Amino acid sequence: MPTATFTVLGMQSADCLRTVMNAIQDLPHIGYADISLETGHAEIEYGALIDEGDIRAAIEDAGFATR
Repeated sequence: MPTATFTVLGMQSADCLRTVMNAIQDLPHIGYADISLETGHAEIEYGALIDEGDIRAAIEDAGFATR
């Protein structure tokens, strides 16, 4: 499975992290997601039905920028 690695900006609390994780987990074929609240570093493994752009769009729709 491919892995997307990027930074999620603007997370300030466990609630923010939960919002981002919920947005990712709503997508199909997410194999693994690890996001650091402290650094914003995100590593997400995903399947063939989606791409990194879909993951970034879901996070941005939840109110957080990605870089």
